[in-house]
Amino acid sequence: MKIILDAMGGDNAPEAPVLGAIEAAKAYGTEITLVGRGPAILEVMEKHGIKDLPTGMEIAHADDVVDMHDDPGSVIHKRKNSSMVLGLRMLAEGKGDAFVSAGSTGALLTGATLIVKRVRGIRRAAMAPSMPTKTGGRVIICDCGANAECTPEFLLQFGMVGSAYAKNVLGVEKPRVGLLNIGTEEGKGTQLQKEAYGLLQDAANKGLIHFTGNVEARAVPLGEVDVVVCDGFSGNVLIKSIEGTAMFMGSLLKRMFKKSLLTKVGYLLCKSGVGDLMKMLDYREIGGTQFLGIQKPVIKAHGSSDALAFRNAVRQAVEAAQGDFTAQLAQDLAAMKESVHD
Repeated sequence: MKIILDAMGGDNAPEAPVLGAIEAAKAYGTEITLVGRGPAILEVMEKHGIKDLPTGMEIAHADDVVDMHDDPGSVIHKRKNSSMVLGLRMLAEGKGDAFVSAGSTGALLTGATLIVKRVRGIRRAAMAPSMPTKTGGRVIICDCGANAECTPEFLLQFGMVGSAYAKNVLGVEKPRVGLLNIGTEEGKGTQLQKEAYGLLQDAANKGLIHFTGNVEARAVPLGEVDVVVCDGFSGNVLIKSIEGTAMFMGSLLKRMFKKSLLTKVGYLLCKSGVGDLMKMLDYREIGGTQFLGIQKPVIKAHGSSDALAFRNAVRQAVEAAQGDFTAQLAQDLAAMKESVHD
């Protein structure tokens, strides 16, 4: 298993990607290729007293870097020697099993689509982060920002790729797929949701997914479904609202425990449980977001990722590569296409 990591992507590059990759190599025993400016990578190692890379790690030099202000559509041609583009090409050529970058989301999505390519039959790749739920499991939000405007067919495919990911990577035996809506009744929502509902229900009738109907935003963190299908605009609002609420509740807990001597004693008694809760809600523990629908795993790490976040992004990349679901997805898409012509 070899993970390719963009050492120059993100707000804290190259220090955070390099240190995170070294920690991941030691923790998970996976091979990692750091793609980026060699001298800058070596400078980070020297700064932290690291004389040698762990066994299985190597550096692939790249002269250029994708800037956050670069036009995503022109990156492949104008930044062809950048760490992001070179890393994606290495993945496409079979020189690694997954690629991780905290660089520009638009450029990474465009590069993944044009270089690594989409799974045959997939019209749009989707960003699909997974978040913890009340039940102890995880829920996949598909899409959360890659496609602000969608057709009903896009939402149908999001349901299929999200279901395949939940089953093969997260280990959910029969993923429950719900359509994000303003109510649970079948006729709710705009024309987009109404038409998508019909397509998802048809796919369920053919045994391709386990569609449970509409799901309201408040039910998502409660674990009522395993996959939430939505357009990228709604999904982005949903996930950021959940993150903001978690941060707000965390600050309230902190304020409450500091209120008096008695509450401080109470904190000491439940410190372990509070720590576990905060860890579960920490985006750095998740690692990143996979682009579903791309032929090989491409993981988008948060732009402000630190070493811990990169370490977990590598872990996520390993899990995605091990649970490869592209063959099953292609089979389901072929079955769907065949049923349409019957």
